[in-house]
Amino acid sequence: MIQNSNASSRRILTFPAVHPCQSIAPTTLLASLIALCRSACDYKSKSFGSNVRNARETIRQVGNLLLLLHEIRLSFSPIPDSLLLGLSELHLTVQKVIYLLDDCSRGDGARMWMLMESDRVANHFRVLVREMATALEVLPLEVLDLPCDAVEVAELAMRQARQTKFQVASGDQAAMAEVLTILRRFEGGDDVPDRGEIKRVLDYIGVKKWSDCYREVKFLDSEIEFHYSNKEMKRELDALSSLLGLMNYARCVLFDFVDGKSDPPVHCEGESRNDELLGSLDGDSFRCPISLEIMRDPVIIETGHTYDRCSILKWFRAGNATCPNTGKKLSSTELIPNVALKQLIRQYCLANGIPIADSSRKTRDITRTAAAGSLAAANAMKAAASFLAGKLLGGDCKGRNKSAYEIRLLSKTSIFNRSCLVEAGVIPSLMELLSSEDDGTSQENAIAALLNLSKHSRSKALIVENGGLRSIVDILKKGVKVEARQHAAATVFYLASIEEYRKLIGETTEAISDLVEMVKEANYRGKKNALVAIYGLLMHPGNHWRVLAFGAVPLLLDVLISSDRDEVVTDSLAVLATLAEKPEGAQAIIRCGALPQVVRILASTNPRATMEHCVCLLLALSINGGEDVVAYLVRTPSLMGSLYSQLSEGTSRASKKAGALIRVLHEFYERTSSTSKTTVLPREQFVHAW
Repeated sequence: MIQNSNASSRRILTFPAVHPCQSIAPTTLLASLIALCRSACDYKSKSFGSNVRNARETIRQVGNLLLLLHEIRLSFSPIPDSLLLGLSELHLTVQKVIYLLDDCSRGDGARMWMLMESDRVANHFRVLVREMATALEVLPLEVLDLPCDAVEVAELAMRQARQTKFQVASGDQAAMAEVLTILRRFEGGDDVPDRGEIKRVLDYIGVKKWSDCYREVKFLDSEIEFHYSNKEMKRELDALSSLLGLMNYARCVLFDFVDGKSDPPVHCEGESRNDELLGSLDGDSFRCPISLEIMRDPVIIETGHTYDRCSILKWFRAGNATCPNTGKKLSSTELIPNVALKQLIRQYCLANGIPIADSSRKTRDITRTAAAGSLAAANAMKAAASFLAGKLLGGDCKGRNKSAYEIRLLSKTSIFNRSCLVEAGVIPSLMELLSSEDDGTSQENAIAALLNLSKHSRSKALIVENGGLRSIVDILKKGVKVEARQHAAATVFYLASIEEYRKLIGETTEAISDLVEMVKEANYRGKKNALVAIYGLLMHPGNHWRVLAFGAVPLLLDVLISSDRDEVVTDSLAVLATLAEKPEGAQAIIRCGALPQVVRILASTNPRATMEHCVCLLLALSINGGEDVVAYLVRTPSLMGSLYSQLSEGTSRASKKAGALIRVLHEFYERTSSTSKTTVLPREQFVHAW
């Protein structure tokens, strides 16, 4: 009955309140309403960034209502049915009040936006208190024989609800005006706002620490992402973008140290209650019945069965109007998000070290990050980049480390931010931090920042021109922290996207040997980054023999056998398939006895990317490994079924390669078995369908 506000699953200033069911007993409804009012009154102890007077006044009015409800409960047993309508309307309104109070007191990043929306928020308070008054008028107080003081409380509550003016406080108005002045100065470009002005506004709304400012940035970024697809919300987008630029600048300039982790752990509602349930489930419980992979966005269809959204949509687009599990014909293809299961899957993945695919980022339109979103945001970012570049050059050790960390964060999600930072000249200074002699934090922040910046087109050349290759390769083996070594491997991958740099990295002493060693000894993230780096380097033909010389093939085969992580297996197969494109690589793979393992993987249920690389590897081995390989594959009865399934179910590349491999196997069979009457290879069978 009571609606729990959950900031992580509800957008700000939305009120998903629900009417009590019509069959509810008045006594039960009254008890629930009293509990709601108590919850609203508990907000007395909360801190509000803006609209403080309006929030306090609303809480006071709910307190008056609570007194009246207690009198009704004491005076009547059972509660008369005539109260049902009025109590129901009050129940709905108090739910909305709690949502609004929750938004006004949120400490997870909404304070600046709530300040700038003060007019809208004040109007919400006004409307909700008026709704409370209307609901009180519906209550038949004249037939309720209540004590005189209770009637007076009810009349006072109705009168005050009608007369109280909910306006934007003068302090809020002054703070909003100051924010607009700061943004206009950013728009001008030549006049950087005074730090004291920005600090005064942030202090007013309760943003007093680096972590507070970080949460403001995260919130504004998520709001921009939500609004981006709606072209009718350009005004909101401009305002949000400007505020995001301001808060990014403030975080870089106003705070001298980072007081907490950048990404605090996410706690799902009801998480503690789910621990016992999680213990009784395994990964198969969370797999989509269609793709057989762990669901990222589970949805429920008409029959009550749950599927991953992308899988069931593909099923429907193929012309199927039935439930895949039951075969029942569907009258509607409406999809309902399975929020509870999604939270369980997230907890399961976190508990078991499984990477969580962020669907919002996966489908994110990255073109929105190529521009700042507004002139104020653009100039704020340029000012922040200039400030950080100066701190890297002239700051003390702590200041340089903090600047590197800010660059790491700013360059992570925005193409525009990377461009500003590169233009400000931060790369040479970051390169110097790679040899920092502190506890490894500066080195880690610097290499992580360079990793993000290496995705920018101009930065690759700047890194190489400033002697970055040698420094990055050194970190692969000698990095103080394991995280620094992982970032270095990923940076090698991005640098290897340039043909000239692929050659240079391959010729750099120990680069490939250190990557191979990382595959052998590192954790999951290190293995994956090293594998993709090796894959990128193999795009240069001259690096093939180096990868083979450092013993990569037996190591990769061991990964195929021992790893329980699909992504690592897929990446290992991709490297092996590339090596097999040359005869010496194919022979090395065959000598290690890889064929049975690859065939086994292809015959099992695996992600489509894994299957694709399996088929590519088998085709390359058939072409470059000699007739013994083809003969072995011909004698493997299960192989043809797997290959034919790839023709219809695999990726376009897997389908093409599977067709080519089937032709190779058939040609070999026809060439070598002209005198045999035994059929080993099945042919495609065509069934006539009416």
